[in-house]
Amino acid sequence: MTPMALSSVVMKFGGTSVQNSEMIREVVGIIKKYRAKQQTIVVVSAMSKVTDGLVNTAHDVVAGTAKEAEIRDFVNELKERHRITVEEVILKKYRAPVLIEIERLLGELEKVLTGISYVGELTPRSLDFVMSFGERLSAPIVSGAINSAGIKSRWFSGFEAGIVTDSNFGKAAPIPDLTEEKIKKVLGPARDMIPVVTGFVAGDMKGRITTLGRGGSDYSAAIIGSVLDVDEIWIWTDVDGILTTDPRIVKNASIIKVISYAEAMELAYFGAKVLHPKTIEPAMEKGIPVRVLNTFKPEKEGTMIVKKQNEISDVVKAISVTKNVVLLTISGAGMIGVPGVAARVFGALARKNVNILMISQGSSEVNISIVIEKGDLKKAVQTIKQEFEGMNIIKDVHYVKNIAVVAVIGAGMQGTKGVAARVFTSVAEAGVNVLMIAQGSSEVNISFIIHERDVKKAVNALHNEFVE
Repeated sequence: MTPMALSSVVMKFGGTSVQNSEMIREVVGIIKKYRAKQQTIVVVSAMSKVTDGLVNTAHDVVAGTAKEAEIRDFVNELKERHRITVEEVILKKYRAPVLIEIERLLGELEKVLTGISYVGELTPRSLDFVMSFGERLSAPIVSGAINSAGIKSRWFSGFEAGIVTDSNFGKAAPIPDLTEEKIKKVLGPARDMIPVVTGFVAGDMKGRITTLGRGGSDYSAAIIGSVLDVDEIWIWTDVDGILTTDPRIVKNASIIKVISYAEAMELAYFGAKVLHPKTIEPAMEKGIPVRVLNTFKPEKEGTMIVKKQNEISDVVKAISVTKNVVLLTISGAGMIGVPGVAARVFGALARKNVNILMISQGSSEVNISIVIEKGDLKKAVQTIKQEFEGMNIIKDVHYVKNIAVVAVIGAGMQGTKGVAARVFTSVAEAGVNVLMIAQGSSEVNISFIIHERDVKKAVNALHNEFVE
């Protein structure tokens, strides 16, 4: 790593990196050591487990299992955790505004949760508002800790910093022109201090709080870095970098030192939790390198994500696994020769915000198979049946649960003969049955569906064949 040569950098710190006073001190030490010559911007997640607690409490409130006393207890626990952290990492002369902000935010949170309990309904908009409190509580603390270290700092919400989105609460998308204009206006001149921005949190054109999807702090960092055209974007997390596969599945999983944007996007999309799937896009547009680093081991080089590697020696770079998915098959002889059936299926699901992970259709046109998230199953089945109700086109919609998507990823696969044969021979020899296969024209990824019970056998066989 040659960070001291950089003139501008965005550093994002995840939940485990800011989970307590000890780690926040580590974060401040990293910022002091590696801050760029001209501009450093910090993006932070909520303290570890806070967002989960907010989501679970909101759902408990709606279900009636959390009453006013439970809401009060939850808010008091948050207040105590954040108050103790403030006292341990922020000097007395900087504490007052941070403690006032925490008190204000938690008073607002208690009112919101109480209001939800009276209404008995949790809308996507109100859930976004509740989830936003984690980052809005952590950012002032990190900023105060930076001030306490003798470096001028100020905190911003994602919306205040300039991220303006549509109103698709829960999975909001930035409005490019407005976001670019506002970020340049707010953060562009901020060279004499370190802005600390809430990751994951943004706002729509009416100023209502939106979120970028779970794990969206990475995305926030990439958006800001891209608009300001920084030298690099650093994602500080609790692992040494991007691994060749999940170490809980394969003991010999190793760190990937350099990986391309295309490979990293495929890995993120197919379940690698180190990065938010959308993180790479903004960086890729400007050709900005992204580093994945370990806050607990800052001396490690981590993984560098770049536009294109000078030399590709590995045919397959990583094997990723996505669980909690369902294989949904729409079938019927009435589909044969009828134009627009697939378009209607995908259009209907899109209108209901059902994300399709994989698609496969045989040339016979008798069925279409898709992979969706398990949580969308009921909605997807109802939507498809309603779309074709009263028409003699679709005969059946059936599904298979307890499956997983295995994705074999590597830029070295492009133009290399026999890769697919090696993939499926390895899997077959491990005694694993493949339910569905998909490969994009880019040849960077071969993905297939297997039963969840066979994941360990399949991934170990593939890792042994291509990586080890």
